[in-house]
Amino acid sequence: MIRTLLLLLTLLAQPAFAATSPPVETRTLVARLISASEGVGDGVSTLQAGLALEMAPGWKTYWRSPGEVGLPPELAWEGSENVAGVTLAYPAPTRFTAFEIENFGYGGEVVFPLAVTLAEPGAPARLDLRADLLVCADVCIPETVELRLDLPAGGGIDEGNAATLADWVARVPLTGDEAGIALAAAHLDEAALTIRATSATPFVAPDIFPEHGQYGAFGKPDIRLGEGGRVLWARLPVVGEGEGPLDLTIVDGDRAASLAAPLSDMPPAAPGRGTGLLWMLVLAGLGGLLLNVMPCVLPVLSIKLASALQARDRGPAQVRAGFLASAAGILTFFALLAAALIGLQAAGVAVGWGVQFQSPVFLALMVLLMTIFAANLLGFFQIGLPGFAMTGMSRRAGREGLTGDFATGAFAAVMATPCSAPFLGTAVTYALTADPLRAMGVFLAMGLGLALPFLLVAAWPSLVRHLPRPGRWMGTLRVVLGAMLGLAALWLLTVLAGSAGAAVAGAVGVAALLTFGTLALRRRAGAVALGGLVLSAGLALAVPASGPGQAPLTGPWQPFARDRIAQEVAAGNLVFVDVTADWCLTCKVNKRLVLDADPVAAQLRGAGLVALRADWTRADDAITVYLQENGRFGIPFNAVYGPGAPQGIALPEILTAASVTEALEAAR
Repeated sequence: MIRTLLLLLTLLAQPAFAATSPPVETRTLVARLISASEGVGDGVSTLQAGLALEMAPGWKTYWRSPGEVGLPPELAWEGSENVAGVTLAYPAPTRFTAFEIENFGYGGEVVFPLAVTLAEPGAPARLDLRADLLVCADVCIPETVELRLDLPAGGGIDEGNAATLADWVARVPLTGDEAGIALAAAHLDEAALTIRATSATPFVAPDIFPEHGQYGAFGKPDIRLGEGGRVLWARLPVVGEGEGPLDLTIVDGDRAASLAAPLSDMPPAAPGRGTGLLWMLVLAGLGGLLLNVMPCVLPVLSIKLASALQARDRGPAQVRAGFLASAAGILTFFALLAAALIGLQAAGVAVGWGVQFQSPVFLALMVLLMTIFAANLLGFFQIGLPGFAMTGMSRRAGREGLTGDFATGAFAAVMATPCSAPFLGTAVTYALTADPLRAMGVFLAMGLGLALPFLLVAAWPSLVRHLPRPGRWMGTLRVVLGAMLGLAALWLLTVLAGSAGAAVAGAVGVAALLTFGTLALRRRAGAVALGGLVLSAGLALAVPASGPGQAPLTGPWQPFARDRIAQEVAAGNLVFVDVTADWCLTCKVNKRLVLDADPVAAQLRGAGLVALRADWTRADDAITVYLQENGRFGIPFNAVYGPGAPQGIALPEILTAASVTEALEAAR
């Protein structure tokens, strides 16, 4: 009785024409119509209004796509005067769960913005609105409210209503471009919807609301963030099959975006979850340490071995300084590499571990550097090049200078990048999906691992005294070490031929031979070496590339095509994918010891198995995207797909016959 009396007094206190309708109260809510203006101005054709609902505690109503159960609001405006149409907008919803059922909607208070189009602009209008609502708590009650709002000609702005409407209009989801959110991939199968989205600003606490026809419904999403919160991955189980186009609304605090979701053949890969920075630093350090025994680093370490033999009879301070300089060279290179990758990634360029070996200019410079170091080991010259040319310097007193030690360390780090040691792929992936500070930390941990042998000698300089005393045998050793560097230069020439063609590789090879021959004559070593570097880079740019494409495939291998994976799996076949490159020595080891040897080779030739090889010797956007979808930024990468594993089973960087066989059995 008292509540009814107060409501009557409120109505009597209102003016004849107001920007708020009389309220309608039901068992579960109070409803009002509000308008930003108190009337219709001259020439105005559209009015901004709102359906304001205040739910009783514990009661909720629904969004335009209610979730597993529920109904969205339905409006009717028959009987209105001077109203041609009413368009309802939906603020971003919230998720609520009842009886293990996922629903989307609103609790407490919500204002649905209304755009009221007038039949006669500028003329008085009356909005008679009927709203059918489903309101739920422990039970669901259908509610119908009938509201009336009279708007005369003229009138001013209702500042309170205008502010309220502006607040709720701001909660209506924007387009992806307006919100800075983009959908990178979406995959839908009978089991789940899997998506990957990116954001210009990091996500904080995102949620996802899918819409897929009248009967489409999805369970609670498993959401994971990567790249410092700028990448969102989510998997939503299917609980009701829908039809028609798929749309997604991503809500993150005050920001929301509605996006159309064109579907892809394969689900995007999830970023790592629950992996701490400290553990990643440990993995990065172990991976860097193991690079010391990888084949790509051993030729360069021969340079340090030769200098260590010469340092046997030097004082501890000199030995310590030389090895610390080498460690500093390694760490400096990794810091610069991290900064470059972070910068390129911020500019939107796809990056990865070892991708500099796809550059003909870089390969040409490396061929010449190997040649110059080989000539140095063979005793053709003793005066080093300037530090910026990465070849080191020698002191006039006859002992190698710290600049040369620094360059040796940096060169070892450069040559480590085409190799992938155990633990390294995980660490690189974490670094390239983390914020810049963490990424820099992980790369420096890799460098520290690679530099650890140098640091151990720096800590205990007496270790070099356990090396054999210098003698005539050192001449033979220098020839052997120089030959190792020469073979490394030849290998890089074959990589250059695969990347830019035989013409470019031949021209750079001739420049390397001319440089080597001139150094053998002991003619102005520094100028000759620097000139050779400039000449090789110029040839790599000037000689037309022949565009060799992918190397011919033999045996069971077929060219990689991403859409083949889903097609073959749907046909009941197994698919083995090998992403490789001529410059990836770990890939070559995997081929020689596992993929091209029985029992794996026999399995790859078997019926019902399709072997696809992706050649990443040269930059290939399709392969880069495939790697990133699988959370990888370097190679080798191998994966097995099949009816038992349609999303794929990723294999470790260093393959074994047992790991491949187990993955094939699991995917059947």
